[in-house]
Amino acid sequence: MPKYLIEREIPEAGKLSAEELQLVSQKSCNVLQDIGPKIQWLQSYVTGDKLYCIYIAPNEDVVREHALKGGFPANRISQIKTVIDPTTAEDN
Repeated sequence: MPKYLIEREIPEAGKLSAEELQLVSQKSCNVLQDIGPKIQWLQSYVTGDKLYCIYIAPNEDVVREHALKGGFPANRISQIKTVIDPTTAEDN
């Protein structure tokens, strides 16, 4: 199943408290349960004014459905084509 990177513009996201992040996470998980097993949240990265979230979903429409039902912005959704890391530079 495809993986997606979702860019969420949230002003001052980096200043959210642990409790606020917990509430956002709980809301996301509740929406995921409502949608069903066709979408999975892997992890998110919090920066100054954005969240970058990694999801597995059958298509972009399901990612948008999650954002809409959760009240989360989904300013940009990009399908991840491949993943590279330092080991990619090594000879096989």
